[in-house]
Amino acid sequence: MLLSRTYHPSPEVAPYIRRFYVFQAQLPDAMVIEDFLLSETAFVRCLVEGDWSGEVAPGEWSRPSDTLLFGANAGPFKVRVKGSFNVVGFAIRPSAWRALFAKPHAEYVDRLLPLAEEWDDLASELQRGINAADNDEAKVAAMEAIILRRIEEHGHPQVDKQLAKFEVFARRDSMIRIDQAADEIGISIRQLERRCKDAFGLTPKGVLRRSKFLDMAAAMRGFGNASEKDLAELRYFDQSHLNREFRKFTRMTPGQFKNAVTPLQTAGLKLREESRNED
Repeated sequence: MLLSRTYHPSPEVAPYIRRFYVFQAQLPDAMVIEDFLLSETAFVRCLVEGDWSGEVAPGEWSRPSDTLLFGANAGPFKVRVKGSFNVVGFAIRPSAWRALFAKPHAEYVDRLLPLAEEWDDLASELQRGINAADNDEAKVAAMEAIILRRIEEHGHPQVDKQLAKFEVFARRDSMIRIDQAADEIGISIRQLERRCKDAFGLTPKGVLRRSKFLDMAAAMRGFGNASEKDLAELRYFDQSHLNREFRKFTRMTPGQFKNAVTPLQTAGLKLREESRNED
């Protein structure tokens, strides 16, 4: 059984981090779960216990470190876990990407890599702090301390306030037009395109397309309080369009997805729904 617990960041860290989380499961040693992630944000994941890996190329599974940076996903990113596991980490706000990383987020989409490649010794200090913590509160405190040090050492503490507004559109209004979003944010479409690629890793159209799909997937999994009107607005032009979107984002048909057992992806949808109305 998968247990997930999430925690709000402190006011000092909240402009940079959306949520902290702990995922745990007690499973038979020989049990293997293969699932996929479809993350809207980059995540840092620290493995405390278990055998966890990602498919970095067709048929090639890897876990290059216990302390990993996962980029946001343009499509399904397959992951595999064997036996019991305990994973701790945090979701990074796209509008705060440049406060934490030097390169554009577009370079990390659909990738996993050792956090040490970007954060040097802070990555190992993060893992040690989490491993030494004996409760969730101590784990969150260890993560916040390293995040604040990274912001200070990186020297770019400012968040992109205009893209923070686009984050809200992506979570709450996936049907908004790109020109309308740019107008409400107060920048040109070209600026929005460039800054989205830098912070989200995708174009604004790609961000909203993924968000629209996740809205539908969450409704299919029974999360949220979507009304019939809401679901009608999410419906695609026709069945072939719907099938095409499901193939892109899950490699399944809608019927296959409805019946599929996807505990890790479902946990991500649940976390998304819990935080969708937060600033």
